[in-house]
Amino acid sequence: MSAAGRVGSPAARRDALRAVAAERGLDAVLVTNLLNVRYLTGFTGSNGALLLRTDGADLFGTDGRYTTQAAAQVPDVEVLVDRGTVPALARAAVRTGAGRLGFESHDLTVDGLEQLRSVLADAAAGGTVPELASVRRAVEAQRAIKDAGEIEALRRACAIADEALGELATEGALRPGRTEHEVGRELDARMLALGAEAPSFETIVATGANSAIPHHRPDGTVLQAGDFLKLDFGATVDGYHSDMTRTLVLGPAADWQREIYALVAESQAAGRAALAVGADVVAVDAASRDVIAAAGHGDHFTHGLGHGVGLEIHEAPGIGPLGAGTLAAGMAVTVEPGVYLPGRGGVRIEDTLVVTADAPELLTLTSKELLVL
Repeated sequence: MSAAGRVGSPAARRDALRAVAAERGLDAVLVTNLLNVRYLTGFTGSNGALLLRTDGADLFGTDGRYTTQAAAQVPDVEVLVDRGTVPALARAAVRTGAGRLGFESHDLTVDGLEQLRSVLADAAAGGTVPELASVRRAVEAQRAIKDAGEIEALRRACAIADEALGELATEGALRPGRTEHEVGRELDARMLALGAEAPSFETIVATGANSAIPHHRPDGTVLQAGDFLKLDFGATVDGYHSDMTRTLVLGPAADWQREIYALVAESQAAGRAALAVGADVVAVDAASRDVIAAAGHGDHFTHGLGHGVGLEIHEAPGIGPLGAGTLAAGMAVTVEPGVYLPGRGGVRIEDTLVVTADAPELLTLTSKELLVL
């Protein structure tokens, strides 16, 4: 089968966007968001843009640093090498007769848009200047539904995170006397040693009262017996990010800790069970949040239930009280409720899952039973 015919190939993704552009009456789309460029072409460099044309005569732009890389990663698109990548593609759009040009309004700055308009006007030289029309987040909408290759990359990323945490727990690295910084750095190092390109984001290690801060940044706080230890982390594989949170107790657990943990575990299970094709994201959030609210801790669950993961650690869809839309098969999302008691401690339990026509596929496999070390 040709590259253009492979489901999930960059060529197939470009064709899907091409169909959207045609429906909107566009002659071409200028894609400037680097992650969207990567999704549509396979290019991983730091400077690249794509002029996608409805007639199929696409043009990839980059600068001289990436001539060899572009030839290897984008072999099926004509490459335009120019230091001024976006202006060069804009001039090409005029030269090839684009009457309506789509652009990513969420990516271009105000100054960038003014420059684009100026370049188009100059290139038209008194002739017809292309009409600009925002495509908004058309590529992100495609990216929300993962293909088989993307899901496999996410599986591998999640497996690396699972294995890294398992090694630290088995080897006694999560123990009183160590600092949050030390644990976080070792967890990152294990993921890299196991094949991750990088951590998915700045690893969160939060112990004691710090565990009540949803996104606490690790510091020199020393782990102490009897405290919660919250670990929120992930690995990146082929550009795709995993995301997982586990909360454990360093030593015998107090009754209040077991109660809060059991509540969050019940809430998280309800959220996972609500993941289904066609489910409204607000309803999914409510299924989990209502469990915590009924127990009197509604005010202690202070963030949305989850988010999409992929080439970005936070991407569509957003699952929360202010979310919009419904779930579709192939969406990779997190479910991560939490209860945070200021000055005492907090619990968050998070998994990465893929929505399917049947039950969601769980990608983060580390046990969610309360671990007492």
